[in-house]
Amino acid sequence: MNLAISDSNGISDLFASIFSGTAGVVALIFYIVVVIGLWKVFTKAGYAGILAIIPIVNVVILVRIAGLNGWLALLYLIPVVNFVFGIVVAIKLGERFGKGGLFSFFLLFVFPYIGYLILGFGDARYTKA
Repeated sequence: MNLAISDSNGISDLFASIFSGTAGVVALIFYIVVVIGLWKVFTKAGYAGILAIIPIVNVVILVRIAGLNGWLALLYLIPVVNFVFGIVVAIKLGERFGKGGLFSFFLLFVFPYIGYLILGFGDARYTKA
């Protein structure tokens, strides 16, 4: 008789596969790239760049940079509304940095981590409305 306790639904195996190995390293690299891009975007907008490291705070600051109330970041928690709100934030963020709708589409859907690097390290200037 085997008295070892086992996980019958495989949840621990799922977490182990997600947060270890190659997938964990790739996720960490993408997170670091986003933090670097957001750091520069935050400093251009007049906020402390270190806020880009803190996961929930960086979303609130990004919404504020887009010209909206920081409390509206809670809309990202509502399933369908978060998609629409993400579009609004991307468009307003692009407008604040003098970019058009195509760049906002790029920022939201294609590769946001590259878009933040372009905003942060490019020649785009932040303008308050």
